[in-house]
Amino acid sequence: MLFLANALGVSDKFWVVGYSTGSVHAWAALRYIPDRLAGAAMFAPMVNPYDSLMNRGERYGIWEKWTRKRKFMYFLARRFPKFLSYFYRQSFLSGKHGQIDQWLALTLGRRDRALIEDPIYEEFWQRDVEESIRQGNAKPFVEEAVLQVSNWGFSLADLKLQKKQRGKGILNLIKFFLSGSEEEYTGFLGPIHIWQGMDDKVVPPSMTDFVHRVLPSAAVHKLPYEGHFTYLYFCDECHRQIFTTLFGTPQGPLPVNNTIEVEQTPLDDIQVQEDASTQDDFKTD
Repeated sequence: MLFLANALGVSDKFWVVGYSTGSVHAWAALRYIPDRLAGAAMFAPMVNPYDSLMNRGERYGIWEKWTRKRKFMYFLARRFPKFLSYFYRQSFLSGKHGQIDQWLALTLGRRDRALIEDPIYEEFWQRDVEESIRQGNAKPFVEEAVLQVSNWGFSLADLKLQKKQRGKGILNLIKFFLSGSEEEYTGFLGPIHIWQGMDDKVVPPSMTDFVHRVLPSAAVHKLPYEGHFTYLYFCDECHRQIFTTLFGTPQGPLPVNNTIEVEQTPLDDIQVQEDASTQDDFKTD
């Protein structure tokens, strides 16, 4: 992300967006490049379903929503990742693109089911899959699946905003008072917004409940009757609500200067002179 931001000349802080299983990269950005980020917008954010910080109720609320096939995929990713390649070649890389719930072994709610059966979404899904598998390589799919259930090298608790603990002992206490420094904080200092469909069976609400317990400063927006896809795809009003939440009420379009100044070259001068002489000839005639 830093390479891309620097290459594009982005010097200001920027927002990251995490959706579903792609949220692992947004979480990592919050952990490793917090000084470059303005905030995070997360939609049904996935976390490691084996996270040791989960309590029994949270873990049950997540796993009981998933199909046997999906549970088996996570088991393979965790224990026997080499076998995942076979699964992907039988599904995504097979050239046969069925409905998203079948290929991803997903359980869907009523509104999600209605959305994926819409011809507009079906066309989008087909193009999306075709582009993502264009190179015919199963390795990236396997790597992402394994990453999802692996140790990320940090915990969500590392992102929690809290006061930095001072060193123990009388010397550290004297040093703190003499320096007159303000309290230091650890974790991510910027805003984290999470949108969660309450009828989401792909990333169940229990997963966001777990995230909010670990990160109580995160703003959670619970969406009644919404699923995993319905609030994000093909919903202009939803997008307006999201941007208003993040950036405030829209103030209208920015003024646009439609006047384009073009530097005149010597050839243009010659053409203008020729046009003027032609007009004089017409007047003479």
